[in-house]
Amino acid sequence: MSEIAELKVGDKVYKLPIITGTEDEKAIDISKLRGESGLITLDPGFKNTGSTKSAITFLDGEKGILRYRGYAIEDLAEKSTFLEVAYLLIYGELPNKTTLDSFTSDITKHTLIHEDIKSILDGFPSNSHPMGVLSSLVSSLTAFYPESLDPNRSAKDVDLSIRRLLAKVPTMAAWAYKNEIGHPANYPDNKLNYTSNFLKMMFAVPAEDYDVDPVIANALDKLLILHADHEQNCSTSTVRVVGSSHASLYASIAAGIGALWGPLHGGANQAVIEMLEGIKKDGGDVNKYMAKAKDKDDPFRLMGFGHRVYKNFDPRAKIIKKAADDVLDKLGINDPILEIAKGLEEVALKDDYFVERKLYPNVDFYSGIIYRAIGIPTSMFTVMFTLGRLPGWIAQWKEMRENKEPIGRPRQVYTGKNLTDFVPVEKR
Repeated sequence: MSEIAELKVGDKVYKLPIITGTEDEKAIDISKLRGESGLITLDPGFKNTGSTKSAITFLDGEKGILRYRGYAIEDLAEKSTFLEVAYLLIYGELPNKTTLDSFTSDITKHTLIHEDIKSILDGFPSNSHPMGVLSSLVSSLTAFYPESLDPNRSAKDVDLSIRRLLAKVPTMAAWAYKNEIGHPANYPDNKLNYTSNFLKMMFAVPAEDYDVDPVIANALDKLLILHADHEQNCSTSTVRVVGSSHASLYASIAAGIGALWGPLHGGANQAVIEMLEGIKKDGGDVNKYMAKAKDKDDPFRLMGFGHRVYKNFDPRAKIIKKAADDVLDKLGINDPILEIAKGLEEVALKDDYFVERKLYPNVDFYSGIIYRAIGIPTSMFTVMFTLGRLPGWIAQWKEMRENKEPIGRPRQVYTGKNLTDFVPVEKR
C-alpha cells in the first residue's frame, strides 16, 4: 500500500499520496489539492516543487552524483562522445555503432543553414551579444521550416527537427561569434567531427590553414557532455513550460537560450574570468584575495567555488580538471589570468577553511579556464553552455510531449488592492 501524507486545515484532513522515484526520492502529490480544498501551495522559485516526473537525469547533490539515463557521468565523459551522449539523452538508450553512424551522418547532412539567415545575421550590429543573436537565429528556424509548427507531427518529422537543430546550432553559434568580431562566416567542414567542425568554424581565418588540435577538441567534447543536462533547472523548466503550450521545438529551445542567458544561470564561468581579471588588475595577489574570501565582512565573493546543488563536490569538476590541465600543458600559455586561477585552485584544495566548507573549484571554474585558454571570449561562454545543454533541452521537450503533459500554469497568492471604484479621468 502506498504511503499517504495528511494535511490538516482546521477540522478537515486531506490525504495526499506520496510518490517514490526509482532512486527512492519521495514527493507529496498535491495535484488534486486545489480541487478538493480550494488551497494551493506557495513555493517562490519552485525550489521545493517537483513539476514533472522524468526519466532523463538523476542528480543527488548531497552525494555528488550525476547520471544520464542511469549512466554515471564519469563513465560517459571517459568512454563516449558528445553525439553518443546526445542520442542517449534524447532516445533513452546508448546507440550501437550502426545507429550512431546513421545519427551522426544525419546531423552532418544538415550543418549548412539557409543563405537567407545571413540576411538576418547582417541585420545585427557587430556589438550584439552572441546569445541574443543565437536565440533569434534559432527562433527563425520556425520560418524556414514552417511544418515544425504543427503540434501533431509524426515522430519521423520530429526526429528531422531534432537533427536539424543539433546540426545547425553550432553553425549559428560560430556565425554569431564571427558577427561579433566583424569577420566573414566560415561554412561547415563535414569531414570533421562535431566538436572539431565547430572549432574550425569559430577560429579559421580566410587564406590561412587551420588544424584542429585534438587535445582541445577532446576537452571541448568532454565539456559539452558535462553540460548536456542537469535536471529541472531554470532553462530546462522554461523549455518544458513553453513546449507544454505545443510551441514548436525551435521556439521552445529559443526560449531556453533566453533563460540560460541570465547571469544567475549560465553566466557563472564568465563571472570566474571577470573575478580573475579583477584580481590581476589589483596586483594579482592570490593570498590577499583568499583572505578576503574568508572575511565574512568583506564583500568579495569567490566565484567558481562550491555549488548550490552539489554539497560535497561537483562530480563534473573532477573530470574537467584533468582536461583543463591537458589543455594548459599542451598550449603552454603564459597568461597571468590563468596563473592566478591555478594559484586560487591550489590554495582552495589545501586550505582547511575551504576544505571544511567544501568550497572546491566547480565545473564553471574549470570551464572558464579552458575557454580562456583556447581563445573563446567571455561573451561566448554562455553560447558554449548552450551547445552542451542542447541535447538535454531536446530530450526534456520530447519527453514532455510524449507524456502528454498539461500546459504549464502556476498559481499565485494575490497581494494587490481589493475591488476599487473607478474614477473618471477628469475627477482624479
